[in-house]
Amino acid sequence: MVEQQLAEQSPAHPPDEDGRRSLRRDVSVPALLAGLVCIVVSFSGPLVVVLAAAAAGQLDQAHTASWIWAVAVGSGLTCLLLSWWTRTPVITAWSTPGAALLVTSLGAYPYREAVGAFLVSGVVTGLFGITGLFGRLIRAVPAGIVNAMLAGILFSFGTGIFTALRGAPVLVLGTFAAFLSAKRLAPRYAVPVALVAGGVLAAVTVGLPLHLGGAVGPARPVLTAPAFSWPSLVGLALPLTIVALASQNAPGLGVLRAFGYRPDDRLLIGATGGVSALLAPFGSPGVNIAAITAAICAGPESHPDPRRRYVAGMSAGVLYLLVGSFGGVLVSLFTGLPKELVAVVAGVALLASLQGSLAAAVAEEQGRDAAVVTFLATASGMSLFGIGSAFWGLLLGVATHLLLHARVPAAPVAGAPPDR
Repeated sequence: MVEQQLAEQSPAHPPDEDGRRSLRRDVSVPALLAGLVCIVVSFSGPLVVVLAAAAAGQLDQAHTASWIWAVAVGSGLTCLLLSWWTRTPVITAWSTPGAALLVTSLGAYPYREAVGAFLVSGVVTGLFGITGLFGRLIRAVPAGIVNAMLAGILFSFGTGIFTALRGAPVLVLGTFAAFLSAKRLAPRYAVPVALVAGGVLAAVTVGLPLHLGGAVGPARPVLTAPAFSWPSLVGLALPLTIVALASQNAPGLGVLRAFGYRPDDRLLIGATGGVSALLAPFGSPGVNIAAITAAICAGPESHPDPRRRYVAGMSAGVLYLLVGSFGGVLVSLFTGLPKELVAVVAGVALLASLQGSLAAAVAEEQGRDAAVVTFLATASGMSLFGIGSAFWGLLLGVATHLLLHARVPAAPVAGAPPDR
């Protein structure tokens, strides 16, 4: 059904004048708020990993603020422009696994050499996208395995609703009840209602410790001239590139495919790689296609019509730019939200996506074994060689599929003449 609705999309071509006018008709409150939820999730959790990496590299406040400015502005520009150009909810973000990698390795190199490694990683990632090599590998993966990977990614967010009960039961149960009530009475506004109800309940129960720390006013990016060395290229650039392609871009493209979109991998990965390279001198370790937050904007909670969900991507882009431009105050706001509120809002926003991906993963009986392996490996949260579980789930699922269903050449019949 989704594929039929999207069959008339032409993502390779820019919108005409009528297409630009249609943006006004396509805007909806749920799509705009889906972009807001996407940004709240992005800045309330993964940002902590970025700050930890900056601390590991002994960056001062100015360079840390520049790093946040670079990843936010890079994500904002790519979200906004790519979503508008392709009419697809393209969500980009910094790599959380990449930031986790930097926590343990950034301090081993001078900052200028780290910037050089960021630059090289962006260029190499962009080249993988432009040549189409990475996209051909991704398109060869069966749809059931892709959906199982998505379900595994989203699984922890679904369970997070209930694990958060321990810390704030009134907040979580009240927000969840508000979501279910709105789901029955006004399904399109279920997630916005949950967000508002959760905010009110948080204020009257656990409190909203929103510390307006940081400098007031526009952020000031700091330009650093890159330097290059073999140790930094091997120790930073190479693993960052692998993590960007395997742990970020592969699941990100898979999420869009799982919702029936046909992402132009050359355009998306090429553009994000290019933006990553341009912003590397300001501290950005890379901007990539997002997976988890993409599911918030690409799912049915954003809009029932898949052709109108690109507005959620544009909304996220505008908010990214706003946060990047005035990072001091707004980042403090996001990081001050109670973790239980973030968990329940993110969970309910992704419930429909989790439901759809689970159903699609096991739809074909022949591919269920591979899908279950993919789901379990991805949901486990395992990590090997600095690469996250989404990649390993995808790899193990494909291996299972090939072992169980690959065609074995028939043995020649005795006495039969050889093929010519």
